Amino acid sequence: MIKQGGLPVVMPTIETCHLLNYTELDAALRRIDAFDWILFTSRNGITAFFDRMNDLQISISVLDNCQLCALGKDSESLLSFCGKVDLIPTESSPAGIVSELAKIPQIHQKKVLIPAPEVVGLPEPNVIPNLILELEQLGIQATRVPTYITQSLDKNIYGVELNLIRQGIIDVIAFSSTAEVESFLTMVNSQKDYERCVVACFGPYTTANAQKLGVNVSIVSKDYSSFEGFAEAIAEFFTLASR
Repeated sequence: MIKQGGLPVVMPTIETCHLLNYTELDAALRRIDAFDWILFTSRNGITAFFDRMNDLQISISVLDNCQLCALGKDSESLLSFCGKVDLIPTESSPAGIVSELAKIPQIHQKKVLIPAPEVVGLPEPNVIPNLILELEQLGIQATRVPTYITQSLDKNIYGVELNLIRQGIIDVIAFSSTAEVESFLTMVNSQKDYERCVVACFGPYTTANAQKLGVNVSIVSKDYSSFEGFAEAIAEFFTLASR
């Protein structure tokens, strides 16, 4: 964003944490050869997955017989951990994963593992449940395993930032996930608190969920394989608005 001439005010509305209970993840890691595919939907999931493998001293070689999938630039993180990525969907979304898997012969006979967040203090976004449903409609046996925690942050730590938003000093609020939107909405009293700000969302799925939550979205990143595309979309909006 700085490269585009913007001045970011960082205000995370959610945080990711280590699991409190690793029973399910550890069990999945110890029988990883039971899965044909591992589908990673976030960089946080990749990091937490391989960090736990390292904690348990499980060799990367156990993944030799698994196909690995990551979205967009997340594939670079996956490569850095294990040197392997078998599928990067053209569309960087869970729907893109389903679309690509549907093209594979005999995919209905396969078993997939989905490292996913355990959502605490917020309604769970529909992203992972919808992914599992769509995979099951293809006949795939999908297993979700909690890999890390996503939880909301306390609004009391953001008195200054929320005042800047209410005063319209902040020009744009940029959301990169549905959970961020949900948590932000617990921090404000009503839409009036942020009506002076333009809202931007990272791709059509976050946009659709934000709109379902009653948020008016003005900027949608068309290139949502990386955050560079998001920054460019925001810059383009304000460049056009200033003409």
